[in-house]
Parts: sequence; C-alpha cells; structure tokens
Amino acid sequence: MAKKEKKKIRVRLKGYDQRKLDRAVIDIVETAKCTEARVAGPIPLPTKRQGNTVLRSPHGDRKSHEQFETRTCSRMLEILDPTPDTLDKLKVLPVAPGVHITVKQLSSKGKTN
Repeated sequence: MAKKEKKKIRVRLKGYDQRKLDRAVIDIVETAKCTEARVAGPIPLPTKRQGNTVLRSPHGDRKSHEQFETRTCSRMLEILDPTPDTLDKLKVLPVAPGVHITVKQLSSKGKTN
C-alpha cells in the first residue's frame, strides 16, 4: 500500500515593523482558510538586533558616540494540505511595503520540491 505524500507550504515573513508583519500574517491565514487549507502558526521567531555606533561630530569630542539599533522581526507559518488554488491566491495577495515574504513548497519528508 503506497502512502499518499502530503504537501505543505512554509511561509516566512520578515520586517522591521511588527504591526505590519502581524497584519500580513492575518491576511495570509485568512486567505489560506478561505481555500480550505489548514494553517499551523504563526510561530514568532527570534528578533535579530543589529547595533551601530557612530561619532556625534566629525571633528569634536572623540568620546561622544550615538548608538542606533535595527530590529528585524520574523514569523513562520505552515499551510498544511494546500489546494492548487491556495498558492495562486498567495501569489496575488497584496502585502504592506516593508514586509518580505518567502514561500517554499515542502513534501511530507521536509524536503523542498
């Protein structure tokens, strides 16, 4: 008896603004559920922090510095048992600027197709 291979779609989202990121996640979940696919997540991934230190003035006090920080928030979703319509609707889904989306199709073994 041959087992039916299960497909799933893994969606990773990255962005600087957490509110825009959460709104994009809600839109993706609603789109997947309207095509009768199951959704696992969203799973919040660790926030990456990048710090930069610069001198306050080009010619003045060398001990005076300013520090800036950039935070990149990430989320991950898995869409289980997607229909052919699911991927088509995800491709045309409008997303806020500043949110980067990566979509991968996986088999049940976790390998990329």
